[in-house]
Amino acid sequence: MTRNSKPSLGSFAFFAIAFALSAYFTFAAVQGDFGLFRRVEIEAEAAALQQDLDQLSDNIQEMENLTRRLSDDFLDLDLLDEQARAVLGLLRADELVIQ
Repeated sequence: MTRNSKPSLGSFAFFAIAFALSAYFTFAAVQGDFGLFRRVEIEAEAAALQQDLDQLSDNIQEMENLTRRLSDDFLDLDLLDEQARAVLGLLRADELVIQ
């Protein structure tokens, strides 16, 4: 019996297929639809959306405060004066307008 030092074609095909499959799954795990890069993108987008939500919540609270201050139950005269000046262009009798 002689020992063949040359690997057979079957073992070469097996290792080639195994390498190709491992390369495919590694690529899919890193850059696929559910891969690491996509996860980082989703987390960054979630952080940006959370920041937008916080900003909008602050805006809503500010608007609710202004609305409450101009309601019938609680009237802030300074805010009413400011709104009358800004929206209607009203002035007091003791003020001068310089254009």
